[in-house]
Amino acid sequence: MSVQKLEPAADWNQLYIDGEWRDAASGETIAVENPAKQEPFTEVPAATEDDVDAAYEAAEAAQPEWAARPREERDETVGNLLEEINDNFAEITGLLATEVGTPGFRALGEFGTATGDVEMALDLEPPEEEVRPSTSIDGKDNHIVHEPVGVVGIISPWNFPFHLSLRALAPAIALGNTVVLKPATDTPITGGLLIAKLCEAAGVPDGVVNVVTGRGSEIGDRMTGHPIPRVISFTGSTGVGKGVAKNAGESLALPALELGGNAPFVVTDEADLEQAARAGAFGSFFHQGQVCISINRHLVHEDLYDEYVDLLVDHAESLNAGDPSEDENVTFGPVQNETQRDDIVGFAEESIEAGATLETGGEADGLFVEPTVLSDCTNDMPTACNEHFGPVAPVIPFSDDDEAIELANDTEYGLSASVFCEDEDRARDLADRIEAGMVHINDQPINEDHNAPFGGVKDSGLGRYHGEWIVRELTEPKWISVQNEDRDYIVFE
Repeated sequence: MSVQKLEPAADWNQLYIDGEWRDAASGETIAVENPAKQEPFTEVPAATEDDVDAAYEAAEAAQPEWAARPREERDETVGNLLEEINDNFAEITGLLATEVGTPGFRALGEFGTATGDVEMALDLEPPEEEVRPSTSIDGKDNHIVHEPVGVVGIISPWNFPFHLSLRALAPAIALGNTVVLKPATDTPITGGLLIAKLCEAAGVPDGVVNVVTGRGSEIGDRMTGHPIPRVISFTGSTGVGKGVAKNAGESLALPALELGGNAPFVVTDEADLEQAARAGAFGSFFHQGQVCISINRHLVHEDLYDEYVDLLVDHAESLNAGDPSEDENVTFGPVQNETQRDDIVGFAEESIEAGATLETGGEADGLFVEPTVLSDCTNDMPTACNEHFGPVAPVIPFSDDDEAIELANDTEYGLSASVFCEDEDRARDLADRIEAGMVHINDQPINEDHNAPFGGVKDSGLGRYHGEWIVRELTEPKWISVQNEDRDYIVFE
């Protein structure tokens, strides 16, 4: 199989439902832009609620037979998918550069994480059947088995579309579920239609994976509130995620949500300053800050504050901005869309008006927002209290560990965080006190490991991805009792 290049547009002009490429019921399309050029390069179908219904119905019809297949057969198919992904490295990373504005090193990272998603799926196993004696009835054994939930609806975001679609899709199908995937409107190819092509080439049976592209405002409620799926996996903003949870709950589907973040990066007076600044720059400017687990606030001890700001500025000004689809040496690309750009620049301007000092950056050219460092910041400034989701680094001083923890936890979010401190015991104490689902010591917070639970607390979501934790989301326990001895029954007359 060879994934086709971006042209002609007809390569991406149909939905994938029940193993067939078909036109959207509306006949309408959505333009897909290269964010570096702000120019459309292709079009994809604008699905309707009828298309969503058809996709879910196909997934529901296919699921019993798929779940009944021996695990070895399902693994063979998932293994074929992994092979197809690996065989199409150049095409996939090229599409990421064009559709997402992804620099080469970042595309390589996403590709590696995505292949890791599929490799992880091949290793997943539900808990083995367990037999427990009854605690209330003589001669009875209780068998506890775990079965696939059924149909899984997946809504993936635009910042890491290929990885964050496969993160849910690969485990779901490996465990015997079927899937309806709706990628983000900005990234319908790398988040959806490309994956459909790869699944088709891998021999995934009809109906097991279905992909519908369209505007969330038009089909989002039907995707999340449909009566068929048993789990709705959503990655995106907290505001939208609350609506997803509400819709899923009304249909008694389990919401698995990875939502917004406001990661604190705590640099103590015992930190390796140069290493902390390098890590801080990476954590703020990687993928232009468009990462839910990127550094949102740099909390730096007052004794190191000025030198840290100077080092961070040096790193920010060393980045090479450009169009990743044309220059493989680019290290800093565009943000995804105009709304994102306007929010980022607006937060920075409002913070400066509130008293922050602009050390570098602050401007935008098209969708290229300059790497921006702000000093003299406080926790209530717009770049700090909001998830700015951009290449902005507000730096906030603190005087002691208690103040650092108070600042770190002063947010409704609790996704990821990090602490720089050479004293391991002190660092661990700080990590334990930070309210976040993930905390990294002597590293920045953009980390993902398939052998560790990924997810947040507070308003950053529900549930966990990866390993045994995603198995809990995608399977459900079933109790089968066996009465091995005759039982006496009391009959009321």
